[in-house]
Amino acid sequence: MRVKAAVLRTVGAPPPYATSRPLDITEVELAPPGRGEVLVRLKATGLCHSDLSVMNGDRPRPVPMVLGHESAGIVVALGAGVEGLAVGDHVVTAFVPSCGHCGPCVAHRPALCEPGFAVNSAGTLLSGERRWSDGGLALHHHLGISGFADHAVMAAESLVRIAPDLPWDIAAVFGCAVLTGVGAVVNTAQVQVQHSVAVVGLGGVGLAALLGARAVGAREILAVDLHQDKLELAAHLGATRTFNASDPDCAEALRAATGGGVDFAFEMAGSVRALDLAWNITRRGGTTVTAGLAPPTAQFALSPVKLVAEERTLKGSYIGSCVPQRDIPKFIQWYREGRLPVDALLAERLRLDDLNEGFDRLATGHTTRQVVLFD
Repeated sequence: MRVKAAVLRTVGAPPPYATSRPLDITEVELAPPGRGEVLVRLKATGLCHSDLSVMNGDRPRPVPMVLGHESAGIVVALGAGVEGLAVGDHVVTAFVPSCGHCGPCVAHRPALCEPGFAVNSAGTLLSGERRWSDGGLALHHHLGISGFADHAVMAAESLVRIAPDLPWDIAAVFGCAVLTGVGAVVNTAQVQVQHSVAVVGLGGVGLAALLGARAVGAREILAVDLHQDKLELAAHLGATRTFNASDPDCAEALRAATGGGVDFAFEMAGSVRALDLAWNITRRGGTTVTAGLAPPTAQFALSPVKLVAEERTLKGSYIGSCVPQRDIPKFIQWYREGRLPVDALLAERLRLDDLNEGFDRLATGHTTRQVVLFD
């Protein structure tokens, strides 16, 4: 079938993207779903830094590729052998398709699925196949989703069924921003009511982490960002104090305000500078969690003496250490109960044709979550 999609053909195009147009909005060919695969009509897909980092070359991926990975849609066809899904089901995507059989999956850590990681890096589905083509040239899948298209084929393992009354733009953000941000607080760090928390980097994922900290009742929630408008939004969403990271004395001021730093500091900006700040505002005996994806060549230096003598912990968090089939329904229920007002993360709703301009806004750091709507 012919599908309208956003194809990234080369990486490293210079901004502004409205001019260089790295994403080619065009029609391509989509093959039917194979065994264990599902054809989904996409209804909404969010713009994420993980997409931007592929576009600018910070996160190497094979091209040409149909981008997008934070999506929601409707099942329209099933390949052979698919169980647990039916035509007409509403679904949210999970961007690591867990095989269910490797060591991490058996240990209930599907975010670390080894075959899932391999196929995501290769730009294929979990089967190892590619269903996109353009004039006979195969196109790659982005994280098994390729959500910047009106239809896409995905592994059944990439989909979580949801109730049909959830608005599409809200549903989409549960596929990455909420999984990654809230999951980092709830699963990776296991924040409790007695803990103090700081979030460094207030994009969609960082603000989701802030909402997660509020949802679990953290006693103090500090928000850190370079942009005053985001700090004001964070205060509105429940941050007890805000700090501008452009202040050279930011770390010192935060430590002074908290009596030595916070119990948990979350780095959500994807930069070494932000990780260094998060590390330096974590108290003795505390934990620094990083879910931001800096370029693979980036290096972070820390003092082994400080690590040992202060009993500090530095932890990575991928997809919020989530089990998507368990956590997406749970977080949606929290949204329905008013504990996770994720609608506050949404900044703009776009058409697919406006995608390059949307990534210009994302690159400036002045927006939170933008979502492409397909209707």
